[in-house]
Amino acid sequence: MTHVVLLGDSIFDNALYVPGGEPVIEQVRSRLPRGDRATLLAVDGAVIQSVARQLEKLPTDATHLVLSVGGNDALGYSTILDAQSLSAVEGFAALAEIRAEFAQAYRGMLKGVRELRLPTVICTIYDAVPGLQAEAVTALAVFNDAILRAGVEAGTPVIDLRFVCDRQQDYSSLSPIEPSELGGAKIAAAIARVVSGHDFARGGTVIYP
Repeated sequence: MTHVVLLGDSIFDNALYVPGGEPVIEQVRSRLPRGDRATLLAVDGAVIQSVARQLEKLPTDATHLVLSVGGNDALGYSTILDAQSLSAVEGFAALAEIRAEFAQAYRGMLKGVRELRLPTVICTIYDAVPGLQAEAVTALAVFNDAILRAGVEAGTPVIDLRFVCDRQQDYSSLSPIEPSELGGAKIAAAIARVVSGHDFARGGTVIYP
């Protein structure tokens, strides 16, 4: 029996943003074969360092881990986009420092997850959020590069949410940075597809979709 555990932030813990609709966890459950299970440990507002605490609640029969985290960490660095006094060189230097800090934190977190020796899937940070400025989309590419590199180093499959939630209706009308019911359905479908179709025994990184 497969038991999928969702770790991370409100990309998975989005019930608050789809009132009356199905959150991601319910949509994952509906897409798994009969008898398989899914558990939500992701928490709205979580950051990279929160994952270790989530793992303390990991069910003993967990078979697959799916991780989406880093967006709130990226938001914490957003002040650099408001630093109008920085020259281009200073801005790139500051971004490089932020990238190194983020990459180190993410790589360390993923190492801890991988020590559990369970099939693991990671997700990038989506960037088609309604109203998101081009400067922010560019900055997010830096964080996503760090996530993709960590995934390749660890040999984990990656769900690139930039290609999953790529339309305005994929985002909640209550909070544009959260997935809507439609966006959640697309995320859930991607999770079910990777968990059931990826050859974890073979190893190596495959980017989905």
